[in-house]
Amino acid sequence: MKTKALHILAGLFIASLLFAVACGGGSSSSSTPANQTGTVHVLISDDPTEDWATIGVKVMSISLVPQGGGTAVPVYTAPSTPPMINLVQLDQLSEILGNTTIPVGTYSQAQLTLSANNNGTTCDVELVVSGDPAAGFDLPAGTVVPCSQIQIVGATGSAGSMTVPLNVNLPTPLTVTASSSNALDLEFDLNHPALIVEHDPAGATAPTWAVNFSGPVRHHPRADLTKVLLRHTYGQVQSVSSDNTSITIDKAFPVYPVTSPETATVSTTALTILADSTNGTIVYDLDGTGSVKTVTNFSTLASALPNMYVRVAARYSTSGTLTATRIYYGSTFNEVWNNPEGHVLHVNTTTNVMHITTEDGKATALKIGPNTNFYFGSSNTALNTSGGGQTFFGGTTPGGLPNVARGFKVNATIDPASTVNPPVALTVEIDIARYGGTITNPGSTGFTYTRTFANKDGRGGIDNYSGMLDYISSSSANTDQEGNAVSGFYWWDFTYPTLADTGSSAVSDFVSATNGSVNFGGTVGTLRTVGVSESTWNDPAVANSWSANWAVLLPVPAPIGAVTTAFNSSNNTFIYEVPNTVTVTGARPANAVGPALPVTVDLSSDTLIYEINRASGVITISTPTLSQAGSALTVGVPVKVYGIPQSDGSIKCYSLLFYTGAASTK
Repeated sequence: MKTKALHILAGLFIASLLFAVACGGGSSSSSTPANQTGTVHVLISDDPTEDWATIGVKVMSISLVPQGGGTAVPVYTAPSTPPMINLVQLDQLSEILGNTTIPVGTYSQAQLTLSANNNGTTCDVELVVSGDPAAGFDLPAGTVVPCSQIQIVGATGSAGSMTVPLNVNLPTPLTVTASSSNALDLEFDLNHPALIVEHDPAGATAPTWAVNFSGPVRHHPRADLTKVLLRHTYGQVQSVSSDNTSITIDKAFPVYPVTSPETATVSTTALTILADSTNGTIVYDLDGTGSVKTVTNFSTLASALPNMYVRVAARYSTSGTLTATRIYYGSTFNEVWNNPEGHVLHVNTTTNVMHITTEDGKATALKIGPNTNFYFGSSNTALNTSGGGQTFFGGTTPGGLPNVARGFKVNATIDPASTVNPPVALTVEIDIARYGGTITNPGSTGFTYTRTFANKDGRGGIDNYSGMLDYISSSSANTDQEGNAVSGFYWWDFTYPTLADTGSSAVSDFVSATNGSVNFGGTVGTLRTVGVSESTWNDPAVANSWSANWAVLLPVPAPIGAVTTAFNSSNNTFIYEVPNTVTVTGARPANAVGPALPVTVDLSSDTLIYEINRASGVITISTPTLSQAGSALTVGVPVKVYGIPQSDGSIKCYSLLFYTGAASTK
């Protein structure tokens, strides 16, 4: 049996349902809390994967349950044609679903309902393989997985109206008031080893992909709306306000699977978006020759924008209003959508070509020209100097890392006047600047990331990298994973996302934590500490370069093996070995090279444990307790371990999968 855990090395992969609770209207002293409301901006967010271009879901409804019990309060209800949301595109970003008002109060649980009708003709969960999946992946690039091969775990109800209900407890309750702003963030952990599991039913000619949402959804507090990074919002313009300060759009969602030309589902959810009256909003006309203007209000566009389709880069203000930094508009949805959005797949600085993996499963190529402008996040100030697009694209940081690296999340816009193939990019917005890989040489000012891709570009692209990434300055403002304001670099263990190491000792603690390794012997060799970082541009630590805001130590996926010393309940450990040619029986193959070395696995009550059982061609995923799993971890049981290498050569287990039931060919 083979798991597809979305390649942890590809980066921290989070998709979150984010409900930003903004201030409501004023209230008199005689009003009771039950009569007051707060506005909830309903959003959804996520990170990259090597294997999938689309992991599509349909969210039918979301409600909040008051603390202490009571009737759940709806915050989102899908339109009659529920839009599909591609979690892969939401790489540490949030997509706006809509706004609503709810009574003030404290809420302790969120209830989600996902549509789950995969019956051969209706696909409520979509899986599309990326444009260049990892070596050994069982499906070709761009494959749309048939509905009949997707099993939605936990689906209930009758045919045609099946759903997956999810209850998510909020460790930090959400308090909605009429005079404050905060946010509810419900994350889909796309790196979760139990999210997508591949198995081969007996006698089948193709694998079945079991999708399990019950474990990978969790709560992530957000304290500051202004720190939320928003994905570009698609919509159709209703109107320009009478004072020309804002536009109102109807939210639009692309259709999945992708069509040619692409069309949209236009909802009745209205969003008001302001022009940036201080710094200006850059507006691109995609109908013509890509004309560009910077406006502080929409007076010169009042007659042009209504009924146009738009793609909007926006940010939240402290009051919960949306301000546009860039707007792209055209008369058809395909014009605004047909500009590559996705993760950088290949970087070729020799030919100045960048490949982006898009949600149709293609590796879309773009030419970087001298006049291509690069932006970071919601800034409208170009990172490159005028005419220096290719110089920036081919450049490196002082530490030797590429300025633009594989794994970055970008939005690119094709120059409408381009007549070459591949077309020239007018702009490239870097949403997320992410480096990751094996961590070495940690020190007081930075550390080295080394990344080698198994499916590196065969066209001469420069995908692999190794170089020093500096920490941001100790005085730089930052926000931890709980939404708290902190200063300087911080880090955390992926196992404990709420326990970020911040403050003056964060760097020294990070240096101590990244010196572990695990040696499996033979051809498997040594696993070292792996991490991923999100970076910011032009921090005081390094001018005009990238610096690490934070790092997360990721659970390294060790190869599948077999228990050789049974679970010891006195210290919660067991020992296993990984044969050089992996088999689920754990048998040592005759052609093995070198000795397989025993590795100690440390479990705890926080370890995520999953029993993967296959019977009669159906896969069942259960979550036994540590004690129950311990009884099952006997000699010969196949196991898959995800964990952090320790300095003593053991592996601290974040997640454990063990396999029971009928043998599998995978």
